[in-house]
Amino acid sequence: MGEMRISANPLRGQQFPAFLLLAAAGLGLLLANIPTHDALAAVLHAHIAIPGTGLDLSVAHWVSDGLLAIFFLVVAIELRHELTHGELNSVRKAVQPAIAAAGGVIVPIAVYLMIAGGPETAGGWPIPTATDIAFALGVLAMFGRGLPSGVRVFLLALAILDDIIGIIFIAVLFAHDVDWLLFLLAVVCVAVFWLLSRWLHASGHLGIAVTMGLVGVLTWGLVAASGIHATIAGVMLGLVMAPVPAERVRHALEPTVNGFILPVFAFVAAFVVIPSVSPRELSPAFWGIVIALPVGKIIGIGLFGWVSMLIRPRGTAPGLVFADLIAAGTLGGIGFTVSLLLANLAFADDAGIRDQAILGVLGGSLIALALAAVFVSLRARWYRQVSAASE
Repeated sequence: MGEMRISANPLRGQQFPAFLLLAAAGLGLLLANIPTHDALAAVLHAHIAIPGTGLDLSVAHWVSDGLLAIFFLVVAIELRHELTHGELNSVRKAVQPAIAAAGGVIVPIAVYLMIAGGPETAGGWPIPTATDIAFALGVLAMFGRGLPSGVRVFLLALAILDDIIGIIFIAVLFAHDVDWLLFLLAVVCVAVFWLLSRWLHASGHLGIAVTMGLVGVLTWGLVAASGIHATIAGVMLGLVMAPVPAERVRHALEPTVNGFILPVFAFVAAFVVIPSVSPRELSPAFWGIVIALPVGKIIGIGLFGWVSMLIRPRGTAPGLVFADLIAAGTLGGIGFTVSLLLANLAFADDAGIRDQAILGVLGGSLIALALAAVFVSLRARWYRQVSAASE
């Protein structure tokens, strides 16, 4: 998220992290389907406990609950910036992408439930609602040369709102047997973290920064132990951090998140065995996701986005044409990171359906990625031709 940045470090750009993410997922899927996969599976399923804390997680869960919390910390910092100083800092700016984002959630859910609404698979309805902003901006940077800034801003705001919805789903839908006392203690730690970040902004003292790190780890542990998904700790901390320290943290963590955390998560999440079954025997969850991600997002974002352009308030930027909205819809169908997390959470108790849901996320995202490359390229070429003709 954030505005398009140019940096000498490829891990701060959009194209290379997207490629790295895709390569890591492909490697995970490949290694899961070779004869020697059992040894790696044993490593991923091995448990690591922290004595005296009650935290006893597998390596795979340390990745999805621990490392991914750092990703969500960075996401929350950028969300806060956009909500206060960026593309969503007023109702006038937010109304059009908000309506389109609503369509990009409602329609994929409807498509999924039409296909996989049975009792065993209906719980997967949140999976196709997510948009992977790293991939979307990566494709946009690669194929969108010549697109007007309005398309980029619209997509950015759309993806930000999508992230907010995904965070709400994770927090509300996948909390089990919540220990509210532990969560209340986590909230107290967040308040202490907020206060420390203000002191750090005022003094810049290293000791305060170290204390913030310790409080952040304690917050994560309390949230993880409370029964609420541990990534929510990263969200809470990122939202309350003072702006200047927050930006420094985001800048420091961005290469690590793009170059290590997200690829490792993609590798672990995509480490699933492709079932040796005919297409008819695949779970409805697979078909629901693989169709709802590209098709549901295109229809939802395109249709609701078109409506939002018709009713936009006076004084807002010129409305996008329908073809631009379709291009944005194809980008929105690249679910990947958050969709993979939602698939793991939605079917945590059924490994067979979970693995097929993950394959659906990979398949649907790849279809959307291919469609986005075509549509974005065509729209960018059209705009370049119009620009050249007007010179």
